[in-house]
Amino acid sequence: MAPRTDSLVFAALGGLGEIGMNLSLYGFGPENRRQWLMVDCGVSFAGEDVPGIDLVLPDIRFIEEERKNLVGIVITHAHEDHIGAIADLWPRLRVPVYATPFAAGLLEARRLSEPGAPKVEIHVVPQGGRVVLPPFDCEFIPVAHSIPEACALAIRTPLGLVVHSGDWKIDPTPPIGLPTDEARLRELGEEGVLALICDSTNVLREGASPSEADVAVTLAEIIKASPARVAVTTFASNVARLHSVARAAALAEREVVVFGRAMERALDVAGDCGYLEGLPAFRSPDVYGYLPRDKVVALLTGSQGEPRAALARVATDSHPDMTLAPGDRVIFSSRTIPGNERAVNRIINSLAQRGIEIITDRNHLVHVSGHPRRGEMEALYSWLKPAIAIPAHGEALHLTEHRDFARAMGVPEVLRPMNGEVVQLAPGKPSVVDELPVGRVYKDGTVLVDSGEPVVPERRRLSFSGVVTVSLALDAKGDLATDPHVSFSGLPGAFGADSTVELIGDAIADVLDGLPRAKRRDPDSVAKAIERAIRSEIQHAWGKKPTCHVHVLAV
Repeated sequence: MAPRTDSLVFAALGGLGEIGMNLSLYGFGPENRRQWLMVDCGVSFAGEDVPGIDLVLPDIRFIEEERKNLVGIVITHAHEDHIGAIADLWPRLRVPVYATPFAAGLLEARRLSEPGAPKVEIHVVPQGGRVVLPPFDCEFIPVAHSIPEACALAIRTPLGLVVHSGDWKIDPTPPIGLPTDEARLRELGEEGVLALICDSTNVLREGASPSEADVAVTLAEIIKASPARVAVTTFASNVARLHSVARAAALAEREVVVFGRAMERALDVAGDCGYLEGLPAFRSPDVYGYLPRDKVVALLTGSQGEPRAALARVATDSHPDMTLAPGDRVIFSSRTIPGNERAVNRIINSLAQRGIEIITDRNHLVHVSGHPRRGEMEALYSWLKPAIAIPAHGEALHLTEHRDFARAMGVPEVLRPMNGEVVQLAPGKPSVVDELPVGRVYKDGTVLVDSGEPVVPERRRLSFSGVVTVSLALDAKGDLATDPHVSFSGLPGAFGADSTVELIGDAIADVLDGLPRAKRRDPDSVAKAIERAIRSEIQHAWGKKPTCHVHVLAV
């Protein structure tokens, strides 16, 4: 029998070449009998290029086929781009999930708020804790980030130690939670780090990210100096920011009213974890209208322009419990995620037109990133001294810049794989040795749809050129039994409804007159001929071909 040849590999099904949808895999063992560890299982948000789609999830068909060899799912932190796909994809895997108390609390709170959501098997691991999932030994290293209890992972295997950074920064004075554990990371460096898989989000920026404590000072100054209402919108999961707003409001003798289910959920979990001690109680939306304008601060969801979130409804003056007036202030205490600029600007312009003052990070320090700039990355590399570096969590430009940065830091081996590429970390010289199937799955309402299905292209066509629907009945001779029924949507009004119906009716009559009697008795042949004729006639009149549905009934 041939000797067993174990190898340690890394691959990503999401998160390399994009920001969001993070899902990483570590494999150990012989090529055809590897054990797998999954790190994170996130979503990305759908853009205007996929109409009607709510979320984008990674395609997990590879690890689903390997689920008998999947030892568990380890969560670095509770942002949606790291945990958002668990509820939808976990039923296909059904392995234990390991997460810190805050991440576990958010997953459970979300399950309770969504009817039919699966009961996920979650094991709670504290920051600094360890969990052994043979052949992997995972240690949760505290790191600072824009959410409580973020962790880097020290993943020990028989072939070496890998550090998976997750999302992190160096912030010595976070308002809540633990700072990045420099001492422990230095100890890992002395132990010997085979590979570092590291966040690339802010690699294009020099220096170090400001502290969350600096934002707290700015927010306190702005809220104290505001003459009327103040509304603050930020990521619901940024509990440190919510904490800073609450403290600033208390110092200004204002009450905080919370709008948005996601923010209420995050605050409930933060309270259960002990992160809100010493703060006045948050108020519900029904008291907002009874508070004087200079005695209220509103916390709202919707910082990314989400159309159904609280801020979007306030901007259009359609929120049932909240309104703003000229002289009020809205603070965007957040960064606009690439792709959301148009939606956010639409809200900002709507508010500005109504005389509401807008404050963003362009003119005040009201937001800091939770990701490291180059100065912080330089520190991490000097602590860990990895033999191999793999840039992660970034678009192609970020990964390329990070690759060059790691080489400049003197890392002996630097690779820049993309989603699906399998990197052998050990033994031997690291290299890409295989490729896994990757792709995207759309969440469309409550249904998961493969990105290869025609639903999205069909919606794009409908949005571009409208739809025409025709129903007609033919008798046994192939003649019209009654007048056709015609309806259409999305066609220019310049035609006029009567003219359009007349144009379509003439096309139907021409087709029936031109078809042999035998074909007129075949409903499918008639439907296809009429569809082609209507599309051709409308293109001649308009320059575009609408989607056309023709239903023929033989009577």
